[in-house]
Amino acid sequence: MSLPIVTIVGRPNVGKSTLFNRLVGGRRAIVHDQPGVTRDRLYATVEWKGRAFTLGDTGGLEPGVGTGLATQVLAQVRQAVQESVLVIFVVDAREGLTPLDEEIARLLRHDVRARIVVAPNKVDRPTHEVLASEFFRIGFAEICPVSAEHGLGVAELCDVIVEALPVAESASESKAIRVTVVGRPNVGKSSLVNALLGQERVIVSEQAGTTRDAIDTPFTYNDTAYILIDTAGLRSRSKVQQPLERFSVVRALKAIERSDVALILVDAKDGITDQDAKIAAYVQDVGSGAIVVANKWDLMPSGADARQQSTLQIRDRLRHVDYAPIAFVSALTGSDVPTLFPLVQSVAQARAHRVPTPHLNELIGEAVQKYPPPAHGKRPVRFHYATQAAALPPTFLLFVSDPRGVRVAYRRYLVNQLRAAYGFVGTPIRLVLKGKRA
Repeated sequence: MSLPIVTIVGRPNVGKSTLFNRLVGGRRAIVHDQPGVTRDRLYATVEWKGRAFTLGDTGGLEPGVGTGLATQVLAQVRQAVQESVLVIFVVDAREGLTPLDEEIARLLRHDVRARIVVAPNKVDRPTHEVLASEFFRIGFAEICPVSAEHGLGVAELCDVIVEALPVAESASESKAIRVTVVGRPNVGKSSLVNALLGQERVIVSEQAGTTRDAIDTPFTYNDTAYILIDTAGLRSRSKVQQPLERFSVVRALKAIERSDVALILVDAKDGITDQDAKIAAYVQDVGSGAIVVANKWDLMPSGADARQQSTLQIRDRLRHVDYAPIAFVSALTGSDVPTLFPLVQSVAQARAHRVPTPHLNELIGEAVQKYPPPAHGKRPVRFHYATQAAALPPTFLLFVSDPRGVRVAYRRYLVNQLRAAYGFVGTPIRLVLKGKRA
């Protein structure tokens, strides 16, 4: 059963993301003094006094704006609060009640059935609590003054949240497959996330840099639990100039590190760029599973020839992830998007697979006998023992007479033998060579 959802809302720059980070206990949302930094919904699990709930951060509400990204943010917030058991309406106690606060209050009264708690923020001293009394004017009975920056009043707010939760949920560790969508700006990452989810979960815009944070979305498809992570577009380092974009890039890279499978999204029409290759290399380096997804296939010529040519180009330019399956989809039309789910499951299972030690030693022994490694100096290189040291990704420890004698080409040969025997589709394989113990 999924955890109950508690959503934070409010106008821009009142401290919603700071409060989110305070409640979560870490810097999960980007905090910056530029209004409108949070545009999509961001979720994290919070536990307080043995009770667990999902906390959602949302973009700054501007209900009077009729066009552009602000309208999409409003739609996102409307959907978020409809899913919630409790809404935390954050206001700025120092600035006092503003016309925009009053407009948001009217929207909440009209649209929301959930319990609403007003949280006047920036009440940094007990003497400032008198500032919060002004917000009783907007008609909500529960007022919880807080200082998100300093933590004052946060425990009391958590008590109110837990009291409002439905039947207790377990906070046991999720077994969901973590899937991160990564790629250059504007290759269609958010469109693919929405297509996978079957709803407008993240904002889609032609404006580069729309997605600024790594956004976790738990969902279930065919009885399998997933956490889908949309990330900011990764540009080359020389083009990243604004501090806010640098924060977003760091979050995207961290999202790849914690994923089971990375969907490396490329533009089928543009072909493979140097930046695509760098992103794929990072996915390989951190040990995430990988699937190369050629998006915008609806713009390509139909037929097997176009697919074959694209496959050859991908394999040529992304040689370091030649183990990754390739999928051809259109996030815009939804064409072939459902085929990604069985691929993701296969890659996640391969990444977690363990080979029994007797089977591994038999395989390595046969491979070495069939094609012995070149001698190192005057002495032949001998393989003594092999074992799988870890999974996620599969990591094999090989004890040899002299690790220096096992060249890169021979390591590649051994990896290929492992793939031929056990598949390991979409996952990197690590070989660690050690000298024979005395």
